Amino acid sequence: MLVARKLTARKMNTAVRPAILVLQHIAVEDLGYLQDLMLQDGLAPTPVRLDLGERIPSDLRAFDAMFSMGGPMDTWMEDEFPWLADEKRAIGEFVVGLQKPFIGFCLGCQLLGEVLAGDVVCSAAPEVGVFDVRLTAAAANDGLFCGFPQAFKALHWHSWEVANLEANGDVTLLGSSDAVKYQLFKYRDHAYGIQFHLEIKEHTVTAWGGVPEYHRSLRHSLGENGLDVFDKAARAHLKDINRHAEVLYRGFKKMLNLP
Repeated sequence: MLVARKLTARKMNTAVRPAILVLQHIAVEDLGYLQDLMLQDGLAPTPVRLDLGERIPSDLRAFDAMFSMGGPMDTWMEDEFPWLADEKRAIGEFVVGLQKPFIGFCLGCQLLGEVLAGDVVCSAAPEVGVFDVRLTAAAANDGLFCGFPQAFKALHWHSWEVANLEANGDVTLLGSSDAVKYQLFKYRDHAYGIQFHLEIKEHTVTAWGGVPEYHRSLRHSLGENGLDVFDKAARAHLKDINRHAEVLYRGFKKMLNLP
Protein backbone atom coordinates (compact mmCIF):
# COMPACT_ATOMS: atom_id res chain seq x y z
CA MET A 1 0.00 0.00 0.00
CA LEU A 2 2.87 2.37 0.83
CA VAL A 3 4.48 1.69 -2.57
CA ALA A 4 1.19 2.41 -4.30
CA ARG A 5 0.89 5.73 -2.48
CA LYS A 6 4.42 6.72 -3.49
CA LEU A 7 3.70 5.88 -7.13
CA THR A 8 0.48 7.90 -7.03
CA ALA A 9 2.29 10.90 -5.56
CA ARG A 10 4.99 10.65 -8.20
CA LYS A 11 2.36 10.59 -10.96
CA MET A 12 0.64 13.63 -9.47
CA ASN A 13 3.91 15.57 -9.29
CA THR A 14 4.65 14.71 -12.90
CA ALA A 15 1.12 15.67 -13.95
CA VAL A 16 1.34 19.18 -12.54
CA ARG A 17 4.58 20.04 -14.31
CA PRO A 18 3.69 22.07 -17.38
CA ALA A 19 5.28 21.45 -20.76
CA ILE A 20 7.11 24.61 -21.85
CA LEU A 21 8.24 25.03 -25.47
CA VAL A 22 11.15 27.38 -26.20
CA LEU A 23 11.71 28.50 -29.79
CA GLN A 24 15.40 29.37 -30.00
CA HIS A 25 17.16 31.06 -32.92
CA ILE A 26 20.82 30.98 -31.83
CA ALA A 27 22.79 29.12 -29.15
CA VAL A 28 23.57 32.11 -26.92
CA GLU A 29 19.97 33.37 -26.72
CA ASP A 30 18.22 30.92 -24.45
CA LEU A 31 15.98 31.43 -21.42
CA GLY A 32 19.02 32.44 -19.36
CA TYR A 33 18.14 33.38 -15.80
CA LEU A 34 14.51 32.38 -16.34
CA GLN A 35 15.68 28.86 -17.13
CA ASP A 36 17.65 28.80 -13.87
CA LEU A 37 14.46 29.68 -12.00
CA MET A 38 12.49 27.00 -13.85
CA LEU A 39 15.06 24.31 -13.13
CA GLN A 40 14.97 25.22 -9.44
CA ASP A 41 11.24 24.46 -9.54
CA GLY A 42 11.74 21.16 -11.32
CA LEU A 43 10.52 22.46 -14.68
CA ALA A 44 12.29 21.26 -17.82
CA PRO A 45 11.69 23.54 -20.82
CA THR A 46 11.85 21.93 -24.27
CA PRO A 47 14.13 23.95 -26.59
CA VAL A 48 13.76 23.83 -30.36
CA ARG A 49 16.84 25.11 -32.19
CA LEU A 50 15.26 26.44 -35.35
CA ASP A 51 18.64 27.66 -36.63
CA LEU A 52 19.90 24.05 -36.57
CA GLY A 53 16.95 22.75 -38.56
CA GLU A 54 14.97 21.36 -35.63
CA ARG A 55 11.25 21.33 -36.31
CA ILE A 56 8.49 22.81 -34.20
CA PRO A 57 6.33 19.99 -32.77
CA SER A 58 3.24 19.42 -34.88
CA ASP A 59 0.88 19.04 -31.91
CA LEU A 60 1.13 22.31 -30.00
CA ARG A 61 -1.74 21.25 -27.78
CA ALA A 62 0.78 19.14 -25.87
CA PHE A 63 2.42 22.31 -24.52
CA ASP A 64 1.17 24.61 -21.80
CA ALA A 65 3.34 27.65 -22.60
CA MET A 66 5.61 28.92 -25.35
CA PHE A 67 8.60 31.25 -25.40
CA SER A 68 10.18 32.77 -28.50
CA MET A 69 13.65 34.16 -27.92
CA GLY A 70 15.87 36.75 -29.60
CA GLY A 71 18.18 36.30 -32.57
CA PRO A 72 20.32 38.15 -35.11
CA MET A 73 17.91 37.61 -37.99
CA ASP A 74 14.90 39.86 -38.74
CA THR A 75 11.28 38.83 -39.15
CA TRP A 76 11.22 39.59 -42.88
CA MET A 77 14.19 37.31 -43.73
CA GLU A 78 12.03 34.30 -44.65
CA ASP A 79 13.97 33.59 -47.87
CA GLU A 80 17.19 33.22 -45.90
CA PHE A 81 15.55 31.59 -42.87
CA PRO A 82 12.48 29.69 -44.12
CA TRP A 83 11.65 28.45 -40.62
CA LEU A 84 10.57 32.00 -39.72
CA ALA A 85 7.34 31.38 -41.63
CA ASP A 86 6.79 28.14 -39.70
CA GLU A 87 7.44 29.95 -36.44
CA LYS A 88 4.93 32.68 -37.22
CA ARG A 89 2.30 30.05 -38.02
CA ALA A 90 3.06 28.22 -34.78
CA ILE A 91 2.84 31.41 -32.73
CA GLY A 92 -0.47 32.25 -34.39
CA GLU A 93 -1.88 28.81 -33.65
CA PHE A 94 -0.68 28.86 -30.05
CA VAL A 95 -1.62 32.44 -29.19
CA VAL A 96 -4.73 33.13 -31.26
CA GLY A 97 -6.05 29.63 -31.86
CA LEU A 98 -5.26 27.79 -28.63
CA GLN A 99 -5.19 30.92 -26.42
CA LYS A 100 -2.22 29.62 -24.41
CA PRO A 101 0.47 31.57 -22.51
CA PHE A 102 3.23 33.03 -24.67
CA ILE A 103 6.20 35.31 -24.03
CA GLY A 104 8.38 36.66 -26.83
CA PHE A 105 11.65 38.49 -26.20
CA CYS A 106 13.15 40.87 -28.79
CA LEU A 107 12.84 38.92 -32.08
CA GLY A 108 10.11 36.86 -30.43
CA CYS A 109 8.31 40.10 -29.56
CA GLN A 110 8.49 41.21 -33.19
CA LEU A 111 7.22 37.87 -34.45
CA LEU A 112 4.21 38.18 -32.14
CA GLY A 113 3.66 41.72 -33.40
CA GLU A 114 3.47 40.47 -37.00
CA VAL A 115 1.12 37.65 -36.03
CA LEU A 116 -1.19 40.23 -34.48
CA ALA A 117 -1.28 42.25 -37.74
CA GLY A 118 1.27 44.84 -36.67
CA ASP A 119 4.34 45.90 -38.62
CA VAL A 120 8.01 45.45 -37.80
CA VAL A 121 9.88 48.57 -38.86
CA CYS A 122 13.44 49.83 -38.70
CA SER A 123 13.85 52.03 -35.62
CA ALA A 124 14.84 55.66 -36.03
CA ALA A 125 17.94 54.79 -33.99
CA PRO A 126 19.13 51.44 -32.58
CA GLU A 127 18.65 50.76 -28.88
CA VAL A 128 21.85 49.09 -27.72
CA GLY A 129 22.55 49.43 -24.00
CA VAL A 130 20.72 49.71 -20.71
CA PHE A 131 17.73 52.05 -20.94
CA ASP A 132 14.59 52.93 -19.02
CA VAL A 133 11.23 51.32 -19.69
CA ARG A 134 8.17 53.17 -18.38
CA LEU A 135 4.97 51.27 -17.76
CA THR A 136 1.51 52.47 -18.72
CA ALA A 137 -1.38 52.66 -16.27
CA ALA A 138 -2.68 49.35 -17.67
CA ALA A 139 0.38 47.52 -16.31
CA ALA A 140 -0.71 48.19 -12.72
CA ASN A 141 -3.40 45.51 -13.07
CA ASP A 142 -1.46 43.13 -15.30
CA GLY A 143 -0.72 39.60 -14.12
CA LEU A 144 2.97 39.68 -15.06
CA PHE A 145 3.96 43.32 -14.57
CA CYS A 146 1.85 44.58 -11.66
CA GLY A 147 4.79 44.01 -9.33
CA PHE A 148 7.22 46.12 -11.39
CA PRO A 149 8.12 49.72 -10.58
CA GLN A 150 6.59 52.30 -12.89
CA ALA A 151 10.02 52.85 -14.46
CA PHE A 152 12.91 50.38 -14.50
CA LYS A 153 16.17 49.61 -16.31
CA ALA A 154 16.37 46.83 -18.89
CA LEU A 155 18.88 45.60 -21.43
CA HIS A 156 18.19 46.45 -25.08
CA TRP A 157 19.91 45.21 -28.23
CA HIS A 158 17.79 45.85 -31.30
CA SER A 159 17.38 48.12 -34.31
CA TRP A 160 13.86 47.04 -35.37
CA GLU A 161 10.60 47.42 -33.50
CA VAL A 162 6.88 46.62 -33.59
CA ALA A 163 4.54 49.35 -34.82
CA ASN A 164 0.92 49.87 -35.85
CA LEU A 165 -0.82 47.59 -33.38
CA GLU A 166 -3.47 50.19 -32.59
CA ALA A 167 -6.06 48.58 -34.88
CA ASN A 168 -6.03 45.33 -32.90
CA GLY A 169 -8.49 45.87 -30.08
CA ASP A 170 -7.15 42.85 -28.19
CA VAL A 171 -3.67 44.41 -27.81
CA THR A 172 -2.80 46.50 -24.75
CA LEU A 173 0.27 48.71 -24.59
CA LEU A 174 2.04 48.09 -21.28
CA GLY A 175 5.35 49.92 -21.61
CA SER A 176 7.48 52.23 -23.74
CA SER A 177 10.97 53.71 -23.84
CA ASP A 178 12.04 57.12 -25.09
CA ALA A 179 12.69 55.67 -28.55
CA VAL A 180 10.22 52.79 -28.91
CA LYS A 181 6.49 52.86 -28.23
CA TYR A 182 5.82 49.12 -28.19
CA GLN A 183 8.54 48.03 -25.77
CA LEU A 184 5.96 45.91 -24.00
CA PHE A 185 2.49 44.83 -25.05
CA LYS A 186 0.09 41.98 -24.49
CA TYR A 187 -2.58 40.19 -26.47
CA ARG A 188 -5.62 39.67 -24.28
CA ASP A 189 -4.21 38.42 -20.98
CA HIS A 190 -2.02 35.51 -22.05
CA ALA A 191 0.52 36.59 -24.70
CA TYR A 192 3.29 39.14 -24.19
CA GLY A 193 5.72 40.88 -26.51
CA ILE A 194 8.81 42.13 -24.64
CA GLN A 195 11.23 44.08 -26.83
CA PHE A 196 13.84 44.34 -24.07
CA HIS A 197 15.67 41.61 -22.14
CA LEU A 198 15.06 40.45 -18.56
CA GLU A 199 16.58 36.98 -18.95
CA ILE A 200 20.20 38.11 -18.82
CA LYS A 201 22.95 36.68 -16.64
CA GLU A 202 26.46 37.76 -15.67
CA HIS A 203 28.13 36.84 -18.97
CA THR A 204 25.24 37.57 -21.35
CA VAL A 205 26.68 40.72 -22.93
CA THR A 206 30.10 39.22 -23.60
CA ALA A 207 28.49 36.07 -25.05
CA TRP A 208 26.18 38.05 -27.32
CA GLY A 209 29.05 40.33 -28.30
CA GLY A 210 30.64 37.34 -30.03
CA VAL A 211 27.77 37.17 -32.55
CA PRO A 212 28.97 39.05 -35.69
CA GLU A 213 25.67 40.87 -36.27
CA TYR A 214 25.48 41.96 -32.64
CA HIS A 215 29.12 43.02 -32.59
CA ARG A 216 28.59 45.27 -35.62
CA SER A 217 25.55 46.95 -34.06
CA LEU A 218 27.48 47.36 -30.83
CA ARG A 219 30.40 49.11 -32.51
CA HIS A 220 28.04 51.28 -34.55
CA SER A 221 26.11 52.41 -31.46
CA LEU A 222 28.79 52.52 -28.76
CA GLY A 223 32.13 52.71 -30.58
CA GLU A 224 35.26 50.56 -30.50
CA ASN A 225 35.12 50.02 -26.73
CA GLY A 226 31.37 49.45 -26.80
CA LEU A 227 31.50 45.88 -25.51
CA ASP A 228 33.29 46.91 -22.32
CA VAL A 229 30.99 49.89 -21.81
CA PHE A 230 27.88 47.78 -22.35
CA ASP A 231 29.12 44.93 -20.18
CA LYS A 232 29.86 47.26 -17.26
CA ALA A 233 26.42 48.87 -17.54
CA ALA A 234 24.68 45.47 -17.64
CA ARG A 235 26.61 44.20 -14.62
CA ALA A 236 25.85 47.39 -12.69
CA HIS A 237 22.11 46.78 -13.10
CA LEU A 238 22.13 42.98 -13.10
CA LYS A 239 20.73 42.51 -9.59
CA ASP A 240 17.75 44.74 -10.34
CA ILE A 241 17.17 43.09 -13.73
CA ASN A 242 17.33 39.63 -12.13
CA ARG A 243 14.90 40.75 -9.44
CA HIS A 244 12.46 41.94 -12.09
CA ALA A 245 12.89 38.62 -13.92
CA GLU A 246 11.86 36.89 -10.70
CA VAL A 247 8.71 39.03 -10.52
CA LEU A 248 7.95 38.12 -14.14
CA TYR A 249 8.54 34.45 -13.40
CA ARG A 250 6.20 34.46 -10.40
CA GLY A 251 3.48 35.96 -12.59
CA PHE A 252 4.20 33.35 -15.27
CA LYS A 253 3.77 30.55 -12.74
CA LYS A 254 0.41 31.98 -11.72
CA MET A 255 -0.66 31.86 -15.37
CA LEU A 256 0.09 28.14 -15.27
CA ASN A 257 -1.62 27.69 -11.89
CA LEU A 258 1.67 26.72 -10.23
CA PRO A 259 2.41 27.50 -6.55
